[in-house]
Amino acid sequence: MKEYIVEVMIMDKRIQQNYSQLAKEKHPKPPLLKNVLNAFVVGGLICVLGQAIYNLYMYIGYSQEDAVDPAVATIIFLAALATGLGVFDKIAKFAGAGTAVPVTGFANSITSSALEFKREGYVLGVASKMFILAGSVIVYGVVTAFIIGLISAII
Repeated sequence: MKEYIVEVMIMDKRIQQNYSQLAKEKHPKPPLLKNVLNAFVVGGLICVLGQAIYNLYMYIGYSQEDAVDPAVATIIFLAALATGLGVFDKIAKFAGAGTAVPVTGFANSITSSALEFKREGYVLGVASKMFILAGSVIVYGVVTAFIIGLISAII
């Protein structure tokens, strides 16, 4: 009986290895150059849009330093609005990592979580689940900023 079990286990392992090899052979190769170019172009366009909004705020009277905050807030709002309307997902499907520009990617992750749990109510759904994806980014960002600030103060 032991020999039979060992034989079945060896056979099972061979089947798994054969399946893994077959899956590797049949898996289509991604169009790497096309994906990189799409990400580069869309990420660049998002940055150009951010620069245009920044320039607009400076044009209407903000100083260079004061124009940064409303420009970033506007980009966050536009990314959240695009996520809510379902446009951001279509752009992300085309651009891949190009939409992961930190501000737009962050806004998308928060808005997506909020929309996903909307049916559970505003407090137990939206408010409590909104930072599921972005919470770790916030925590590690704050901790890293604190450590770097502490090192800077000591030096």
